[in-house]
Amino acid sequence: MHRRFTAIRRGVLAAAAIALATGCSAQAVGAAGADASPAGAASSAPSSPSSPSSPSSPGADASPSSAAPSPSAASPSASEASASPSSSDGGDDKPAASASPGGKVLMAKGTENEQVRELQARLRQIGYFHRSPTAFYGALTAEAVTEFQRKRELPATGSVDETTWSRLVGMTRKPTENELRPRTTNELDTPDPRCMEGRVLCISKESRTLAWMIDGKVVSAMDVRFGSVNTPTREGTFKVDRKERTWTSTLYHSEMPYSMFFSRGQAVHYSADFAARGYNGGSHGCVNVRDKARLAQVFEQVRVGDKVVVHW
Repeated sequence: MHRRFTAIRRGVLAAAAIALATGCSAQAVGAAGADASPAGAASSAPSSPSSPSSPSSPGADASPSSAAPSPSAASPSASEASASPSSSDGGDDKPAASASPGGKVLMAKGTENEQVRELQARLRQIGYFHRSPTAFYGALTAEAVTEFQRKRELPATGSVDETTWSRLVGMTRKPTENELRPRTTNELDTPDPRCMEGRVLCISKESRTLAWMIDGKVVSAMDVRFGSVNTPTREGTFKVDRKERTWTSTLYHSEMPYSMFFSRGQAVHYSADFAARGYNGGSHGCVNVRDKARLAQVFEQVRVGDKVVVHW
């Protein structure tokens, strides 16, 4: 009897030891499997009826992330997902952003291509862009797009998404070559009525442009600069009374190539200073031109006696 009790006791102790060892082993496998081994997914599968424990399940073997993820492992991706919309808001210079309510972003600050040139030309057609198209999407283009979007109650992002582009294209026509690459940086003014007949150098102080016109049609055009407050360019109707291919001012000793004089020493002529400094300077009363090649062509066409109109 004693021997039988001793044998039973030994059997119980052995079974307990085996159970304890199995429990530690299962805990170790479970910990390893949660991070690195598909076996962990298999061990946890029975607790989820929707997750088959069969080895043929593609999810268990294809990706470690499918193997029993712990809450601590899942939390970083959750925080990244919640942070991603705000992190994509700050980059005006990231045309590839695709989270726009109006669809995929097609153009934004920093974009430089021919579609931007077309965008600028179309915005110019309806009065939102007042410069010559450059094909570069800078601050002025972004401001013009923003105003267009606000007017039409679109999200005012300053970037062109699919909805904004579709609305703009629907309101405008395909730009001509002259609209894409206009003859002047400044927008040509409506010609003065005095410019609509005959051969005329039509000069607008309002738009700061010169249009060489024959019978009401613009043959050539260019940007111009005028005299300062102390030496203003005279306004009125004049005629070309003298032409000088090369000339040096007798008062200011500055070079005046392709001069066409029209009013007591005032002339239309090329200005190297205008070409270099733009509108940061001014003339002593003459009409400065910065496009030398274009002025040279007009110089060859203009005749002594042709009309000159300087107007606002």
